[in-house]
Amino acid sequence: MMTSRERLLTVLNNGTPDHLPCQVHGWMDYYLDTYLGGCDQYGAYERFPGMDWVIYDGPRFVYDAEALAQWQMTIRDVGPGIKQEVIQTPEGTLSQTIERNEFTPWTTEYVIKDERDFALWEKYIPVPVGVDWSNIMQVKQRIGDRGIVRGGFFGFGQGSPWQDFCTLIGTEKAIFAALDHPQWVHHVMETLLEKKLSVIRAAGKIELDLVETGGGAGSSTVISPKLHREFCLPYDKIQITALHEAGTKVVYHLCGGLMPLLEIVAENGTDGLETMTPPSMGADTDLAEANRRVGDRLFFIGGFDQNAGFEKGTPETAARLVRECHAACPNGGYICSPSDHFFFGDPANIQAFVDEANRSTY
Repeated sequence: MMTSRERLLTVLNNGTPDHLPCQVHGWMDYYLDTYLGGCDQYGAYERFPGMDWVIYDGPRFVYDAEALAQWQMTIRDVGPGIKQEVIQTPEGTLSQTIERNEFTPWTTEYVIKDERDFALWEKYIPVPVGVDWSNIMQVKQRIGDRGIVRGGFFGFGQGSPWQDFCTLIGTEKAIFAALDHPQWVHHVMETLLEKKLSVIRAAGKIELDLVETGGGAGSSTVISPKLHREFCLPYDKIQITALHEAGTKVVYHLCGGLMPLLEIVAENGTDGLETMTPPSMGADTDLAEANRRVGDRLFFIGGFDQNAGFEKGTPETAARLVRECHAACPNGGYICSPSDHFFFGDPANIQAFVDEANRSTY
């Protein structure tokens, strides 16, 4: 019998483990506080025997003091649950506004509003000059053979340059800019990529077992395959190559439609693809078809409908959905996971999910 770490690493190499591994797509604070007594992610995994631990964390970044001095941020409350960040640079001011409820934050004012703002941001945004891996090494020591550590490493959004751009300026404006001012958008992509590469070069060996790239804004429910090929693929390839050279595995994150993008993603060099969101969750993934088309090149994470299985389901429903996911990938190369975050649901449903995964042998 494999340890959880061996099982997960086998999948990251697109191999066949002893049985179906399972994880959650990160533990949300609301669920931890409401259903699990306010424990942290470690305590949550302890609550569900048999679940493979996937700890989400990142290293500490080291910044140059002079660069930080040129990026002075003031945060002020502008309403209930609303904070505005005002950033003063030597040549002008930027601002963004974030709202938050008990579940999640979202942006209502984006920091980049036009090309002038991006020029200012490009010149003055502090970029790490060093990476401290000591906390990640401590996490690895703490969890031992119970699992792996993954994270997004470094960026300005979620994973890759296109997602960064959408996070900075807004997805709709990013799409319009790509159509109306493609030359400028390629300059933005190159700038964002180079800042990421500089941190990868400073990192030495990346101690995360898995690094997340991509981002939901690259999904086919957001942009066309044509735009993805032009504004994602060239930059994804370079970033993923650099991460591989730094010693880590890579998973590409698309949390919307992805079926029209499968072969394009397989070109970018990633080891795996997530979140394999099913039609019942508003996306388009046919897990068995994805496995048939690109399963020889990519492992998969996700595919489990957390609304039907956790939030609104029963233990019997959760177990059935695990069986369906397992049947779609009968030769391994797959980690069963909710295809997104969840906030509600009887913990008994999660334990049924875990128990069925443990019974799903190869």
